[in-house]
Amino acid sequence: MHRRIIVPSALAASLLLAIPASAADFVPGAPGIGDSYYPASGNGGYDVSHYDLRLKYQPATDLLEGTATLVATARQNLSRFNLDLGLKVSDVRVNGRPAAFTTSGEHELEVTPATPLAKGKSLSVVVRYAGKPSDLKIGGWTAWHRTPDGGVAAQEPDSAVWWFPSNDHPLDKATFDVSVLVPDGTQAISNGVLQSQSTKLGWTRFNWRSNKPQATYLATLAVGKFDITTDTTANGLPVLNAYSKDLGDIDGAARASIERTAEVAEWLESVYGPYPFNSLGGYVPNVTSGYALETQTRPFYSPRQFANGANVSVVVHELAHQWYGDSVSVADWKDIWINEGFARYSQWLWSEKEGEGTAQELADYVYRSRAADDPFWTVKPGDPGAENQFDIAVYDRGALALQALRDEVGDEDFFAILKGWPQEHAYGNAHVADFVRYAERVSGKPLAGLFDTWLFQPVKPAGTAAAAAGVAGLAAVPRTPVAPKSWKKIAATNTIHEHDEHDEHEHGEHGGR
Repeated sequence: MHRRIIVPSALAASLLLAIPASAADFVPGAPGIGDSYYPASGNGGYDVSHYDLRLKYQPATDLLEGTATLVATARQNLSRFNLDLGLKVSDVRVNGRPAAFTTSGEHELEVTPATPLAKGKSLSVVVRYAGKPSDLKIGGWTAWHRTPDGGVAAQEPDSAVWWFPSNDHPLDKATFDVSVLVPDGTQAISNGVLQSQSTKLGWTRFNWRSNKPQATYLATLAVGKFDITTDTTANGLPVLNAYSKDLGDIDGAARASIERTAEVAEWLESVYGPYPFNSLGGYVPNVTSGYALETQTRPFYSPRQFANGANVSVVVHELAHQWYGDSVSVADWKDIWINEGFARYSQWLWSEKEGEGTAQELADYVYRSRAADDPFWTVKPGDPGAENQFDIAVYDRGALALQALRDEVGDEDFFAILKGWPQEHAYGNAHVADFVRYAERVSGKPLAGLFDTWLFQPVKPAGTAAAAAGVAGLAAVPRTPVAPKSWKKIAATNTIHEHDEHDEHEHGEHGGR
């Protein structure tokens, strides 16, 4: 038998550990998570693991009533913490006890729990709130679409504050249960799998579950009258698509595009590896916007995406985001290239597969079409600035960078990189620099210079850089470059990043949120 002897110094240390922290050791969590472009986005001091949203929505009046329960963990000794929400709050409880709360700024809900929260402590936060999302404007714009028969939440980089309290930044991803009560004859669409549906006294409740980590801006809600189609993939994944019943002449083109979701996803698995989530689908509400958005498992498509007929290319773009953007999300909004450059390049690969122009031909066309003095080349896809976050250069010049990488490392390593990256960072976050290091590790080549040329220099790459990417130098640029067959369809999806007019005064011609 061995007896443990506690020496005086060790005894003193153990006694110190037993002494509870004083009030001075507890401080408020930061009102922002530290994003380079959007300092007020998100909050510090805690991490959310799950959102349970229990909502009631009245389409006739746009009144949304909600009880949100957040399951979280304190990441520091917290005296107070913030949530992001723009609607009016009536009650907040932390760990079952009433908490004091006030508001500041345009969307900050400041919560002071009855008892300070120790670092590492699990906590539940219950927020009761209500309001009309269409009445809420933040910075002069809204992420809420009012439709003839309901409303839709879908925007980037923010949409959550219009319909639920959250830590609103991709760095804090969580699972979601979304339960929505709507009048009979109306449907509520959200992310993931429909767990159940029940009707009582003129109201119908829809219960949705998204069981993999999900950024708050990727959570979506659409209430209205939809025609819903369902299917199952060869791997057993449920597929659910929804089309507003008043789409008019574009209805057929929308269906001809989105009903190919399972086919596109199966092809993308051959490029990027196993599909990362528990369901597939897409939805087209009757909104006036022109953009599409990669809302997790169920992308949002504006009807205008199909104004000129079916366009599978936009489906390819949004589904590619399920790997690049949704499973692997930005760590900071300046890292938007690891979302958009890859989604655009996926459209080029689809064109290659369909025999409508190789990725090399598309890269050559983009390069030749833009003169050296075109402002296109002044945007740096690796850090474009908030005002250019959704500029066409982030997409097309971003895809050129990937073609340059492909030519530098060869197809075997290139496609190993494309498939390995979303596996290595699954359900997490990453920076552009992380991708550069990963590509160097897989290929065994120094690539920092290549990425600097194509992502960070505000000039058109010329001479040896262009030759290395397989595209012509400036002297060889013809007067009228010939567009590959797929170009028209790909270009038609450029409105993906042209979000509503209310954004443009803040974020420029191609601005978006």
